[in-house]
Amino acid sequence: MYLIDYHTHTRLSPDGHVPLAEMARAAEKAGLSELCVTDHYDRILEHGGFAPDYDWSPALEQFRTTAPAFEGKLQLRFGIEYGSAPFDPDYARRMLALPELDFVIGSLHNLSPELGGEDFFYFSYDSEETCRRVLDDYFASMLRLVELPETYDILGHIIYPLRYMPQEISLDPWWDSIDTVLRRVVETGRGIELNTYCGKTVAPWRPILERYRALGGELITVGSDAHFPERVGLGIPTAYDLLKDTGFRYVTTYHRHNPVPKPL
Repeated sequence: MYLIDYHTHTRLSPDGHVPLAEMARAAEKAGLSELCVTDHYDRILEHGGFAPDYDWSPALEQFRTTAPAFEGKLQLRFGIEYGSAPFDPDYARRMLALPELDFVIGSLHNLSPELGGEDFFYFSYDSEETCRRVLDDYFASMLRLVELPETYDILGHIIYPLRYMPQEISLDPWWDSIDTVLRRVVETGRGIELNTYCGKTVAPWRPILERYRALGGELITVGSDAHFPERVGLGIPTAYDLLKDTGFRYVTTYHRHNPVPKPL
């Protein structure tokens, strides 16, 4: 089985910890065939306001010095997790034009600038009102993101804010918005990811996958969102089983933004 992990972070992410070589060795040990490094860049800072422009040099250097050591053992791909593209789309287009880039996850980690731009991680989700306000804004921003298909290949962790919220919070009020998002993803030739959150959230993806598949969605990556070597690949085999169970035939890998299907 061709196992992939298409959402991983090295020390070049603000919340990363180790170099790419350590993540790659962990991927090899976990039996993966392909690993994509997707270090963070969020255009919006953790507490609002625009981030400084991104310097590609450290990421390119890390990849160029690491990839040859794994040739023939592990396919490495060069990606990025780009956050908040709708809030400065011109910059996103310029930055993501890098010729060496294989893959872009389009993510949202913050409230919109209109609501202050705070990172979802820092909220206290102790009331249903707070959860609803965050999710209203989150899916409104996602509707903006999917109108910018040139800024992403795969739409990142659609259910992301739920990882911080009480389990009883349901997506029921937002299914119409989610269906509109998924339909637009399909129409524009983009895809989504099944993010296992290091094996913690696989089963909750079922309704998203069923809706995406029913709308004709086929392009899908699987990623652990690992920030430590010991978490690389966690939940990936279980995610493959869920994909098969919901009608998918393959996972998708990327080379220079071109999707390459791998049978499940």
